[in-house]
Amino acid sequence: MIAYLLRRLGQGCVTVLLVIAMIFIVVRAIGDPTHLMLPPEATEADRQVLRQQMGLDKPLPVQLGRFLEQLAHGDFGNSYRFSRPALPVVVHAAWPTLQLAIAAMLVGLLTGLPLGVLGALRPAGLADQIGNVFGMIGQGVPPFFLGLVFVRFFSLQLHWLPTSGYGAARHLVLPALALGWYAGAGVLRLTRSSMSTALQGEYVKFARLKGMPEHVVVLNHALRNALLPVLTFLSLQFGMLMGGAVSVEVVFGWPGLGQLLYDSINNLDYTVVQAAVAFAAVVFALTNLAVDVLYAALDPRIRYG
Repeated sequence: MIAYLLRRLGQGCVTVLLVIAMIFIVVRAIGDPTHLMLPPEATEADRQVLRQQMGLDKPLPVQLGRFLEQLAHGDFGNSYRFSRPALPVVVHAAWPTLQLAIAAMLVGLLTGLPLGVLGALRPAGLADQIGNVFGMIGQGVPPFFLGLVFVRFFSLQLHWLPTSGYGAARHLVLPALALGWYAGAGVLRLTRSSMSTALQGEYVKFARLKGMPEHVVVLNHALRNALLPVLTFLSLQFGMLMGGAVSVEVVFGWPGLGQLLYDSINNLDYTVVQAAVAFAAVVFALTNLAVDVLYAALDPRIRYG
């Protein structure tokens, strides 16, 4: 197990470095930040001096080499927009996104998991029909549009919740619902499909023949095996959310990674974009590693050499 974890950590490091190198090249194809950093009346000579000071006049391989050398010391460079190190800017924005991602995952689990289990236990029943409608809306309607609908209904008409903002629990409700509905729809469909397959398994039939209570059969035998693909889906969703649910964060004015990435791309703030993408890649790799460990805990048949 330890050898496997070390190997996966090594693979994760390589993946993160490749992602960093790719985003380094991509962001420099977007545009020249000196046009935004200098006033409109600045001359081309002024811009060239600034490019030299920032190292942007060097060939791309040289810039990448210098960046990787700085990265080895934990230095992502200074933000052009904030005039301070880029990594603390990203870490500061990551906490609101972490709150939103966890809340959305909880919404997805608390809605999708029970509806999926009930739908598998009673196909075509009331819970299954409700789950079908829930899943179609969640996977067919973009989260940002759901967010706008929630704002119109819960904020502007009923005046129950604020339209935007950050700081109190009530500010978290609508963005978490908008994101969590999509995650819940995926959890529902995967849980229903996996549970339907698990309930036909020989081990479930054997448990019933032994006279075990139905709730023990469903929870301890069927659901435990059905959770494996659901965990994979949730790990992917959590990584994507930590990468920045840009549209939802913009709709609700949520000061997270998505909002930071959106603003940094518009302002051509290379260093912040690079640091944010690298942070998201690390979170994604660690989340997948944690899911692998959970696999072994949920299914004793899984062993990593």
